[in-house]
Order: sequence, then structure tokens, then C-alpha cells
Amino acid sequence: MKIELIRTLTDTFEGHAQQTEGGVEFWLARDLQQLLGYTEWRNFMAVVAKARTACEVSNHAVANHFVDINKMVDLGSGSQRAVDDLMLTRYACYLVAQNGDPKKPEIAFAQTYFAVQTRRARHSAAKRPMPQKRPPPKQIGPGTSTGRPYSSRQCIFTCTRG
Repeated sequence: MKIELIRTLTDTFEGHAQQTEGGVEFWLARDLQQLLGYTEWRNFMAVVAKARTACEVSNHAVANHFVDINKMVDLGSGSQRAVDDLMLTRYACYLVAQNGDPKKPEIAFAQTYFAVQTRRARHSAAKRPMPQKRPPPKQIGPGTSTGRPYSSRQCIFTCTRG
């Protein structure tokens, strides 16, 4: 793929990102459907079903990454109609791309895009300094240097009642 096409596809994908009021990044499935080269919703939903299964099998909460919504679309008559859609997290978009038809150039691009993004994230995480270890918490209780009994507040994180 040519560099200019890659930049255009990346910008198009990132340009469709939205945010919830709480700051969670998401994409609408109907937008992603077009970006990934699927013309029919039912065919795209078969890919989404596989992505949901992959999410569930990997012990992630499907409801956190695939949120069913309805949105209003304009009709030719000037009226509106509700259609099904999904809010997808970046992770859900990744799973959709991984489960899509790799013969589609858009899917092949998306698979590569997510592989590169994952590598970049790992690389930048490796460059960050590791947090310094803190010394283990001091045990408080009978037989320790203080000789005082355990307090419930101290036991939550530092000790086990015998």
C-alpha cells in the first residue's frame, strides 16, 4: 500500500472516533462498516458476532465494548427512522478487523493498522520508567514489636486474621 493511502485510511478511521460524556472513545458500527468495505449490514453483523465471541472468550465484558444503540436516520421524505447501531470501543474495532474478510483491502489495512498500533503501545510502555517498589507494609498485631491487637483497618491490606 502506498504511504499516502495508508495516511488517508488512518486519518479516516481516527476521524470517525467519537467520545462519550465520560471521555470513552468509540466508533459507530455503521460508520466502521463502510470504512471496512462492507456494503451490507447483515454481512457486517456476522463479523461483529465473531468479534463479540472473541471478546467473551478472552474474558472481557462484551457489554463494555459492544453497546447496542438506536440512532435516527433521515429518510428521503424528510422524516426520520430509528435504525440499530452499535457503539464500539477501540478494542471492539480491533476484534472486528481481526475477524473480517482479509481479502478486502480495507480489512487487510485495518489488521495491519492495529498490529502497528499495538507494537507502538508496547514500545512506548517499555520506554516508561518502572514504578519504584515500595517496602512491604509493616505487620501490626500480636507478637509484633508493637504488641497491639490487629485493627480491622490495618487487616484489610496488610494482614490475615488467624
